[in-house]
Amino acid sequence: MSLIEKLKPLQSPMLDWRHHLHQFPETAFEESATAAFISQQLQSFGLDVHRGLAKTGVVSTLTAGNSDKSIALRADMDALNISEQNTFDYRSRHHGKMHACGHDGHSAMLLGTAKYLSENPDFNGTVHFIFQPAEEGRAGADRMIKEGLFQQFPADYVFGMHNFPDIPLGHFAIKSGPFMAAFDCFEIQITGKACHAAIPQSGNDPILAASHLIQALQSIVSRNVNPDDSAVLSITQIHAGDTWNAIPDTVILRGTNRCFKDDVQQLVKQRIEQLTLSICEGFEVTGNVIFNPENPGYPVTFNHQQETEIAIQAATKVVGESGLVLDPTPSMGSEDFAFMLQKKPGCYVWIGNGPSKGSCLLHNPRYDFNDDILVTGAAYWVGLVQTILR
Repeated sequence: MSLIEKLKPLQSPMLDWRHHLHQFPETAFEESATAAFISQQLQSFGLDVHRGLAKTGVVSTLTAGNSDKSIALRADMDALNISEQNTFDYRSRHHGKMHACGHDGHSAMLLGTAKYLSENPDFNGTVHFIFQPAEEGRAGADRMIKEGLFQQFPADYVFGMHNFPDIPLGHFAIKSGPFMAAFDCFEIQITGKACHAAIPQSGNDPILAASHLIQALQSIVSRNVNPDDSAVLSITQIHAGDTWNAIPDTVILRGTNRCFKDDVQQLVKQRIEQLTLSICEGFEVTGNVIFNPENPGYPVTFNHQQETEIAIQAATKVVGESGLVLDPTPSMGSEDFAFMLQKKPGCYVWIGNGPSKGSCLLHNPRYDFNDDILVTGAAYWVGLVQTILR
């Protein structure tokens, strides 16, 4: 009997768990009810639960046999500050918040995995089930690690998974090396001298300087980054002034830069600072750059070669070679699972969510995790455990 057939009885409870989580979304470091619900399910499987890492994180451990080998499986559980536009019965009941990235499905699949393995402990070693808060831009993985995740729950390997629209339903996209981009947020404050709009010569216009800087920043990727490398820099916010007839004294620019190599990441940051200082000096204003003012940036999500080959073996057990996408284009999106891959060897994969109906991609107010992949995802987790902990 295939793993998918063995796990089919879990389709109904996983669907119920997923729909419950979807109705009650909670955002970064506020996932108290989510953590309580997940903990309740884990305890009903007879598993011990540890709570409190990164404020709302949940970790549960299952050991079978006598091997000292161990594996960690991670699911993110936070939602986004997006107002849901779906109309189905299990739509979000928390106004302005929704599971627009499928973390409800990730948590449900890992719960299903924990339930199956607790009832069928046909492996030799230890499995840590990690339910992580605050993946969406708040680096919950980094905080769990700094608070002792791998000291309290030692693991030889760590694996992650994310649903992905427009990859065929239930297929697995797997690739070693850079898989998702590093990113940094930046804030640039330009300070000049305010004045009446009718007499601009009496002041120092930070808006004019900012307009030149925005254009110059776009030269970094095209003229400083090697064309063989990938990078993207985007200005996403401009804040200045509050009246029609006055030039303000301050402009705030905010944006992000993303790439797949550490040296490119440092180059881009260096050039942002250089261009800011030189252009501001030319316009007789001052400029100050702050990187990641509220949260840490994310490193490159880098899949290790050996562990990627293990992930391919496990996925092949579940969906066969025809269900694998082994040459996916790395994403310029970012993922804080990268912090875990810096500490432990492992692999991060995408599971196909099927076609994005009406351009309904991740972080879209009409997005919804595809329940048809719940069993497939859980079967992959079980396959990984069985492959590594023989």
